[in-house]
Amino acid sequence: MTGATALRDPASFGPVDLDESALESWAAEVGRAAIRAGRFVCLSGPLGAGKSTFVRAACRAAGVEGAIPSPTFTLVNRHRTTSGEIIWHADLYRLESPELLVDVGWPELVDSDAAVFVEWAERAGDWLPADRWEVRLDFADRPNERRVEIRASGAGEPPPAPTVDPC
Repeated sequence: MTGATALRDPASFGPVDLDESALESWAAEVGRAAIRAGRFVCLSGPLGAGKSTFVRAACRAAGVEGAIPSPTFTLVNRHRTTSGEIIWHADLYRLESPELLVDVGWPELVDSDAAVFVEWAERAGDWLPADRWEVRLDFADRPNERRVEIRASGAGEPPPAPTVDPC
């Protein structure tokens, strides 16, 4: 892990560079916290930055077994954990217009008490809920690392910050 860390407030952290292992560990923490708090988690970043990898690690840590494909073509997938909780996983990359969110059950996701992970969340525009965690993933200087940031918007507990090695 490398990079500058700027802790602004308890609801905001980053940017910091994480290797693949550290990114997956942090995603697991976010997944467990999102299940516990029923959080809406928005993921943004360029193609290949690790959004789907992040969601898979979060779902695994929350207790989802079996395949966790990205809903690139279906737009929304529903997963059930081994203890019965629901996790929604949306991928809005192919969304042509935010108005089409109604057709994929978006109001149900926003009103849900379940954890919701949304890749390409910025494509939802004003349809995003006020209470959410926003995760930004980007490429770092080293090819095996990703630059990450997280912040909370609205009410609710702050998101878990990644563990940063001081060295």
